Amino acid sequence: MNELNRIKIVLVEQKKTGKWLAGQLGVSVTTTSRWCSNSAQPDLQTLSKIAKLLKIDTRELLVPTDLHEDF
Repeated sequence: MNELNRIKIVLVEQKKTGKWLAGQLGVSVTTTSRWCSNSAQPDLQTLSKIAKLLKIDTRELLVPTDLHEDF
């Protein structure tokens, strides 16, 4: 399956866990685990909340900003 989000990567970079994220959002650890494994996706409102908690732009959870494609 294609990676649709980078939640797991950003959590690792910031030395945070899915359990921490679940606690901050008031959702189950199972839910955050599914987001991190890309077997499910958070809605856009939740994605925005995650970005705010991690102090990053929402786009960073979807596509790395250092990605440059030649067209």
